[in-house]
Amino acid sequence: MKNFYVTTPIYYVNDAPHIGHSYTTVLADILTRFHKILGYQTFFLTGTDEHGQKVQRAAAKREVTPQEHVDEYYHRFEDLWKKMGIGNDFFIRTTFPEHKAYVQECLQKLWDKGEIYSKEYEGWYSVGEERFFSDDELDENKCDPISHRPVEWLKEKNYFFKMSAYQQKLIDHLNEHPDWIVPDYRRNEILGFLRQPLNDLCISRPKARLSWGIPLPFDPDYVTYVWFDALLNYVSASTAFKKTFADGTPIWPATYHLIGKDILTTHSVYWPTMLMALDIPLPQHILAHGWWLVNGGEKMSKSAGNVVNPMDYMEKYGNDAFRYFLAREMVVGQDANFTHDAFVRRINSDLANDLGNVLNRVHRLVLTNFEGKLPAASTIGEAETEVITLAKKVIEEIHTDLPQARLSQSIETIMSLVRSINRYLEVKAPWKLAKDPAAHDELATVLYISAEAVRLSLCLLWPVIPQKAEEGLAMMGAAFKSADDLTWGVLKAGVAFGEGKPLFPRIEEEVKKQEQQPKPKQNKPLATADVPAAMDLRVAQIKEVANHPNADSLYVLKVDAGEGELRTICSGLKASYEAAELQDRKILLFANLKPSALRGIMSQGMLFAGDLDAATHKCRLVAVPEDAKPGDRALFKGIAPSEPRELKVKDFEKISLSAKGGAVFCNAGEDSAAIALEVNGKAVTCDVADGAGVH
Repeated sequence: MKNFYVTTPIYYVNDAPHIGHSYTTVLADILTRFHKILGYQTFFLTGTDEHGQKVQRAAAKREVTPQEHVDEYYHRFEDLWKKMGIGNDFFIRTTFPEHKAYVQECLQKLWDKGEIYSKEYEGWYSVGEERFFSDDELDENKCDPISHRPVEWLKEKNYFFKMSAYQQKLIDHLNEHPDWIVPDYRRNEILGFLRQPLNDLCISRPKARLSWGIPLPFDPDYVTYVWFDALLNYVSASTAFKKTFADGTPIWPATYHLIGKDILTTHSVYWPTMLMALDIPLPQHILAHGWWLVNGGEKMSKSAGNVVNPMDYMEKYGNDAFRYFLAREMVVGQDANFTHDAFVRRINSDLANDLGNVLNRVHRLVLTNFEGKLPAASTIGEAETEVITLAKKVIEEIHTDLPQARLSQSIETIMSLVRSINRYLEVKAPWKLAKDPAAHDELATVLYISAEAVRLSLCLLWPVIPQKAEEGLAMMGAAFKSADDLTWGVLKAGVAFGEGKPLFPRIEEEVKKQEQQPKPKQNKPLATADVPAAMDLRVAQIKEVANHPNADSLYVLKVDAGEGELRTICSGLKASYEAAELQDRKILLFANLKPSALRGIMSQGMLFAGDLDAATHKCRLVAVPEDAKPGDRALFKGIAPSEPRELKVKDFEKISLSAKGGAVFCNAGEDSAAIALEVNGKAVTCDVADGAGVH
């Protein structure tokens, strides 16, 4: 049996839970549930980090002991996860005796091996971040670069872990396992970090200055915390607490460590080198997700007073609506903007209109026309076959996408099935068939096909909206018991439907006509050589083609850019293609090009085509590999992508693309070699003459 072990960071006990904590935990919960319904053994770990100077000071201020302080404060996280329906298998606390004993066991092992040594050390120390910083790392106000709080100069003896000895071994691991860190540009960040000499890691504090930590077994006058305390929780859950999968298999190594991008270095450098020194296998993957931004692009912070409280949304709109928004709205790895209007729109569109509407229609029609019992299908025609085929395809795609943690895309895939049922009902119009006695058999077929497709959709959505999915299934006399239910035909004719009510009542609130756009980042100008790595080139598929109302030479295209993202593109293809030739065609999209208005319509990116005939402005669209899917990234061979940023046309004009032998190549400067453009290792092509430009 396949196993799936996922962890969240252990949250700092002094923090007040906010949307960032909620997102990571919901992401872990949904991934666990998805793997569970696909037949995996699963284990899900979360918890709290409870040692350190900030805890000691907070306890002193409250005139309680540090242990009393953390015993009270950790409940804020544990209670919130229970209210959110989080199904973690274990909640670990770093003050548990078993964990502390395991930390000391690991430290003693490294001390005996000579991997830890002591020395005098001095430097700028940040209490807020509980670490030392160099002069170069401090910001312009001589504060630490993370929390921007004042630092203090300290000189003291401390113990250090020989992290530098494992630098090359870690680089080798990253090169041998390119998917160890996802997304790929986070891996590139760590490889960049490792181009500089790696320092050894300070792992202790004198007990005279910080008593609230785990005493070093070889020097009781010192304590450890954070690195050799908090990070070891992922393994101590398995070793010290003897947690296993249901069949007794040890849970370590983790399948995924889920982390925010701000703690990437600690989990991708400090943590693996510690494991290497301890001869413990490394986790299989580290997934660094983005941040939730507010007010058009600001990071949430307590000092700014812009933190979103998850309890406010759950109490007003329900747990499942909040879970759905978090999982659907953020593409894993990228930042996402949280606004109330976006929340209302997403819930009304996806859950109230699409899912709720189709469930209520089918439920009501079965109750009124077949005495509440599901009829049998008679003749399966072309329309029915399309729904059945799509349902089976969706199940296959979920199996494919889940191991890559493409959660937002998986949800959109399921919702495409929901929308197809609504379209099927619009075409078949069962409310009209119900008025015609001669159409009784056709009505029965329509309702059976629709009900079974809705049942499958609810089963697939159960990891995301567990409570509402179970309520919806009960309305159809169904339940979700195991992975065996993820097949077509489980719902049998004659089953009695239950009582029902709208799963997601429409949120009747006024929302703004247009979201406030995120504030663009102030990026430094790109050097020519950096342009290829900065370009976000994606496979997209044209879904709609229309004439531009104000420009005879332009089409207005609706394209699927992946992850369910539908974009509007204005393109001058009329001289080269009829509208019918473009429908459903796959294209190459320049996705991070700054949007611009073309004759009154905002174009969100541009597509690529090769020059065919300059005199007539005719061109030939660039072609992507046949098996490429919307959202697949096109990369220049041998160039790792950098973190996404918005580019301008003048950035693209620094390089040139051209065709050679039918393939597309990039030239980034006079002295540079031509670099092939590929999708999943296969060439991007263009049927134009050698040397023709691609624009």
